[in-house]
This record gives sequence, C-alpha cells and structure tokens, in this order.
Amino acid sequence: MKKIASIILLSFGMLVQAQSKYMTKTGSVTFEASVPSFEEVKATNTSTTAILNTENGEFAALILVKGFRFKNALMEEHFNENYAESNTYPKATFKGTFNNFSTKELNNTFTIDGTLTFHGVSKSLKDIKVTISEIENVLKLTGSFNVLASDFKIEIPKIVSNKLSNEVAVTFEFELFKK
Repeated sequence: MKKIASIILLSFGMLVQAQSKYMTKTGSVTFEASVPSFEEVKATNTSTTAILNTENGEFAALILVKGFRFKNALMEEHFNENYAESNTYPKATFKGTFNNFSTKELNNTFTIDGTLTFHGVSKSLKDIKVTISEIENVLKLTGSFNVLASDFKIEIPKIVSNKLSNEVAVTFEFELFKK
C-alpha cells in the first residue's frame, strides 16, 4: 500500500512539474477614479503576485490592498480606512481563464473571463482584452478594464461625489517568469 501511495505522489509531482507556469511578485496594477478639474485620484501597486498556467490558460493575481500608493498621503489614508477598508479586506484577487489560449500564438491579444474579488465582494468580468508578448522566455501581459465602485459596495459620500468617479479604470502589467 505504501508503494502505491508513493507512486501516486510521485506521479502527481511529475504532473505538477510538467505544467508550464509563469509567475511574478512584482506586477503592477493601477486604478484611477479621477474626475476632470479635480485632484487626481490614482494609485499604483507594484507588488502584485500573478501566475499563469500555460497548459490551460488559467490566470490568478493577488493584490495586497495596502500596497496601493497615491501621490497624496492623506488620500491613501482615506482610501484604506474609508473606502477599501483594508484592515477588514486586506487583499483583492482575480481568478480567470483565457479564452482560446495557445502558447503557439503568443505575441497576440487574448480575452480573459474571471472573477474579481475586492472589498469582500466578487464580481464576474468578461472579455477583458490582454496583450501577451514573449521576450526571451518572459511573458509580458498588459491590459485594462473598468469597474464600478458601487458594484463592490463602496459608498462615495455625497460631499465628495463630484470629485470622485464611481467608474474606476484599472490597468495592469505583469512580467511573468517561468517557474
């Protein structure tokens, strides 16, 4: 029985090794909820972890919410305490699968469907365009999408509603290295 268990574990280990996974811990995610004629509401997080399984096109990203940096420290504090509530909801995730993904057709634009979880709320996103390019065994993924703050139960107080957009533009860039 021990032999069978050892063989199964060894086979599983070889299967996991055979999968081609690319990963980064220094991906960049930026969001902007600015309104014209008012102070820029924009932040970037450069410590996003992301992984892509090229065998099946599965992709996942993990963002520590407190990692977003604003130009204005007070804005960053308000974001973490009043909007994102980052002590209660410390991370955001995206899990999805690329449509018609093929390693034979890298250096192309693909679409991905997945689920974004932020502020304790999960929202399905469809047809996010992602450009993938391969340079010396590094996969570079870039793309963008828009979400609504209200979809994630983030309330914008009336006093600042004319200075802060409910529509949030999200851009991302990941350089993934073979794991």
